[in-house]
Amino acid sequence: MQSKSVIMCSLEFLKIDLKGLKEEETSLEFNLDDAFFEALDAAEVRKGSLHVSVSIRKATGFFEFLFHTAGTITIPCDRCLDDMEQAVDSDNRLIVKLGSGNSEEDDIIVVDEDEGVLDMAWFIYEFVVLAIPIRHVHAPGKCNPAMTKALEELSADRSSDEESDQPTDPRWDKLRELKIKN
Repeated sequence: MQSKSVIMCSLEFLKIDLKGLKEEETSLEFNLDDAFFEALDAAEVRKGSLHVSVSIRKATGFFEFLFHTAGTITIPCDRCLDDMEQAVDSDNRLIVKLGSGNSEEDDIIVVDEDEGVLDMAWFIYEFVVLAIPIRHVHAPGKCNPAMTKALEELSADRSSDEESDQPTDPRWDKLRELKIKN
């Protein structure tokens, strides 16, 4: 019996000790790959290659984080469900304060003052997910041909069903009339 070795990615390097920041401005850079997404075990994005630049400005009473994320991620195509690469390029801002307990309120992240550590991993992931277009499909002609054919057949069957002589609910007829007008 063979056993698979699992490579675990530690995300400790994405934890920032806020109380340990000595400079007024700190710049950090990270290259994140498939291991980052696997470690988060999130549903939307499982693979990718990203470069993240973080600028941290220490001010009186708060920290301002500016994130720039660029690279590609692998997500399923909405049309054929095969994996596709999606470019990501986003700029995001995060305000962090030290306080009692951890919380998020009005776009301000409060980190427990006793701990003083901000884990940026999930925030970076959320920024990436927010950068994904609502509709993501392959370029024309790049979708899985078998799935495209099946979709065309189903669309043709559905169109022929709509043209049948069977009576329909009059409410649907009114909606079709509106659709035709627009």
